Amino acid sequence: MIVDERIITFINSMDTENSEILEQIEKEARADSVPIIRREMQSFLRTLLMLKKPVHILEVGTAVGFSALLMSEYAPEECRITTIENYEKRIPIARENFRRAGKADRITLIEGDAAEVLTELTGEYDFIFMDAAKGQYIHYFPEVMRLLAKGGCLVSDNVMQDGDIIESRFAVERRNRTIHARMREYLYELKHNEELITSIIPLGDGVTVSIKK
Repeated sequence: MIVDERIITFINSMDTENSEILEQIEKEARADSVPIIRREMQSFLRTLLMLKKPVHILEVGTAVGFSALLMSEYAPEECRITTIENYEKRIPIARENFRRAGKADRITLIEGDAAEVLTELTGEYDFIFMDAAKGQYIHYFPEVMRLLAKGGCLVSDNVMQDGDIIESRFAVERRNRTIHARMREYLYELKHNEELITSIIPLGDGVTVSIKK
């Protein structure tokens, strides 16, 4: 937790519920210990989508489809979403959730390793949501930049590693040091890449919003 828990509780107490199907999918995901975006991040994402009004969204990391469905509800009707997932057990659940929500025609799920799938995608996306394996963000970055349209928005979730990101690598558990180093490299790239304007926001477990010039 990188933000005072009392503040988060207060913020979330002011929130309104999602649609009935999203509330149900979130309840099922939490019961199965499937990580989905936090409540405060959900509100932030909804706001960004209403401001940006994207028509082509790319999501890296589907899980059970919750965030893709959330985005489909707040993006324009003509918006189409492409989402990538590599974990075989979650793919059929995500597909079924898209069907249940009546959004199977608006959301395309591509199965496979994002590092490979991204190289095969063509066209441009005006909104990209990164929410996959944190240690891979820096490896996805070149292809993500290729696919991100000029003026497009790249949102990367969970970049603070529960606060570990600010620690020395020697203060981080050995098994987390590679991810720690890669995430620091990713954040540096976002802030120093001449094609991007980036804000790092202490929301949830940390989120970045980058706009391509």
